[in-house]
Order: sequence, then structure tokens, then C-alpha cells
Amino acid sequence: MKALLKSLAAAAMVGMTFLSAAHAEEKSIVVGTMGWEDLTPITGITKKVLEDQGYTVEVKEFSEWGIAFAALKKGDIEILASQVNYVTQDYWDKNKTKLEKISPVSHGLYQAVAVPKYANIDSMEDLNANADKFGGKIIGVEPGSGLMREAGDAMKAYDLKLQLVEGSTAAMTAALKSAIERNEWIAVTVWEPSWMMAKYPMKFLKDPKNVFSPSQSYYWIGKKGFSAEHPHAREVLASVYVPLEDINAINGAVFDGKKMDEAVKDWTDSHADLIKRWENISGE
Repeated sequence: MKALLKSLAAAAMVGMTFLSAAHAEEKSIVVGTMGWEDLTPITGITKKVLEDQGYTVEVKEFSEWGIAFAALKKGDIEILASQVNYVTQDYWDKNKTKLEKISPVSHGLYQAVAVPKYANIDSMEDLNANADKFGGKIIGVEPGSGLMREAGDAMKAYDLKLQLVEGSTAAMTAALKSAIERNEWIAVTVWEPSWMMAKYPMKFLKDPKNVFSPSQSYYWIGKKGFSAEHPHAREVLASVYVPLEDINAINGAVFDGKKMDEAVKDWTDSHADLIKRWENISGE
């Protein structure tokens, strides 16, 4: 009998060890992000709140939405902040059966075609008459993004004679920088909030046909089953909301010379009471 009790006790200890390991594993979350000025502050602030709740958070940065969504679907990352109703709608629609929308985390994103303020046009309807000044092109970003889909719709709606050039965000920003430095006209697909819209003298062209979507929301999305596997983390994520003006303020600090990590830390330090309220909302 004593031997049996010892065996049962040993088995119980092993079981408790496994349960503890499982619990520790549940408190580790891999977060994906794009290295962009709107998503980096959201990710950094949410990371802080999760860590305050006892989670170990690893952040993996991606350069393209397609790669990020593939990693999320595969499970290489567990959550990702994105604008699934607009910017990444095509990626979301393609993968949503294996993903889940967790909670909104910000609102106010707007994307369309923009030109330098010194270009004396104000509307999408003015592009054809000035096509030569733009080199006959509108410089776009990654194919498959919601912005490029709507830019393509705008090409048809306004019967534009310019070419919509697919490429990458990096290529677009390089072309924009070069044109601004040369005081040349350029039309690009761009978004707000953006360091580009803050740094360069840019303006969105009016869209009288309302082809481009109105201001959109940012969501935390996860691999299917994330909320069931991490119910408390889901509550933590749902408690966090970062207004667009705060994202702009963080990026303004970066533009003034701070590193992004420093700017995010300054924001979280100065909003400690707000973060505490978030944590109380998500408290067990």
C-alpha cells in the first residue's frame, strides 16, 4: 500500500510539473508586426500591457503583409495587428477560415492617392489633364493590399490614363523621397497615420466619387483558436485601445529624433494610469 501511495504521489508530482509547464507555455505569446509607424506603437503598447499581466512577449517583424499572414496561419506567430476591413482585406478574405478577429485596437486609418502640396491639383479628376507632369504613373505599393485594390477601382471610376505601378512600400517611399527632394510632381498611394504624411508636404486628392473607403479600424487578429487557448490574453487585448492622435504623437517624437522604443516607453510611462485601468478591466 505504501509503495502504491508513493507511486501515486510521484505521478501527481509529475502531473503538476507538466501542468506548470503547460501554464507557463500559455503565458508566452509571439506577436507579429509590420515595421510601420502606425502598427509599431500599437504593438509596443500592447506588449507592455501583456507583460504587466505576466506574459512573455516575443515580437517578430515582417516587411510584407502576405508573409505576415502566412506566418499567422501557420502558427509561427499567434497574433497580428492589421486593418482587415481595408488594407489587408484580400489577405483576410483568403485566410479568414483559419484566423479569428479578436478586438479593435485603434481607428482612423485613411488611404488614397496623394501628391505634393506644391502640385497645383486637388482632385482625382485632375490627374488626366496633368498626366505628363506625373510621368504618366501613380506609384503604388504591394499588390493584393486593400489600398491597391481600391486604387485600381479608382483608375476605372475616373477613367485614368496613368499607369498604376505595383511594387512595394519601400520602393514607393524611395520614389517619393527622390521626387520631393527634386521638387518634382509625383502621385503615390499612401496612408494616414504615416511618417511620410508628417515629414513631407503631402495632400490627399479629393475623391468625389467616394471610391476610397472612409476611415477604418485596426484589429488584433489571431490564429484560429487563440481566444479559446488564451482567454485571459484575449481579455487583455480587448482592453487596449490606442487613439490615432496618440499614434501620431509617438511618431512625432520619432520624427524629432527619438527611437521608436523610447517614444513608446515615454508614452506608456506618461499614461500609466490609463494602462492600469486597462489592466483592471482585464483582471482576473
